[in-house]
Amino acid sequence: MNKFIVTTTIHKPTEAIHKYRQMEGWTLIVIGDLKTPHDSYIDLENVIYLSPDDQKKRYPALSQFIGWSTIQRRNVGFLVAVEMGADIISTVDDDNIPLDNWGRDIWLGCTVRDVASYSTNQMCFDPISVTNYPHLWHRGFPVQLLTKRQYTLEYEKAEFDIQSNFWNGDPDVDAICRIKYKPDCEFNEEVFPFTTSASFSPFNSQNTILTRKAIKDYFVFPQTGRMDDIWASYYMEALGYRVIYGVPTVKQDRNDHDLMVDFVKETNGYYLNLELLQDLSISVNNIEKYLTKNSYKAFLEYKRCMDKI
Repeated sequence: MNKFIVTTTIHKPTEAIHKYRQMEGWTLIVIGDLKTPHDSYIDLENVIYLSPDDQKKRYPALSQFIGWSTIQRRNVGFLVAVEMGADIISTVDDDNIPLDNWGRDIWLGCTVRDVASYSTNQMCFDPISVTNYPHLWHRGFPVQLLTKRQYTLEYEKAEFDIQSNFWNGDPDVDAICRIKYKPDCEFNEEVFPFTTSASFSPFNSQNTILTRKAIKDYFVFPQTGRMDDIWASYYMEALGYRVIYGVPTVKQDRNDHDLMVDFVKETNGYYLNLELLQDLSISVNNIEKYLTKNSYKAFLEYKRCMDKI
């Protein structure tokens, strides 16, 4: 099985980068940006590095539509991985340090029996709420539903193309949640793995594994603030993909963030997430309504490039 890890960074190789590049059986692809110290990666062993010039030559239209100084450059890495024959692709952040169990217990491409499955009469399921931190919520979960997070636990047999593993340390919550609680988490592994029968459930791009089939439909949307990967998750679920949530396999040593800047970048989600889910439940094509012109062009170009592989 061909296994790839994809990330993008503007930093010198972090502790996480060094650990990912040493993962046995995995190939690391690092996508550079304008501020990336390119010399730090060009001769780095066990790393496939694409500089901005490499990306512009290889995918000129996509690079133009995505733009620069943006984490959504990682989309280019997905294309490279698929071109290189990837069977599964892990999308990671450079501040998520892999734990000893990273890369183990992958439930993709097989039937998972007796997996815990949470159902709800609401449109969306919050994966953090069923852990030992029920007062927290996942970034991108519609805040209008925070008081309605009531779920029924059942068990089912299912197949998955997406596995979103959790993160100890500073978890993936939104700015409101982080400002209020300043969480530092150690998730109880006994609740994992689990899934949901709900139509939608947020997952991120910082510690998630996708099959080759799924990655061809997966695109983190530029010019959407901090909803880039969240709207990608909702779009994927509108297509019929299901996600299984796994035990924490990283500890997030979060890069410096201004929480008020994060809050501003999340406001489109606070206003639009619930409306987006309602529209996606009608038609996946409604995603266009929520994207800028260039974001939608980038999405179409990405799909065109994938279709050529």
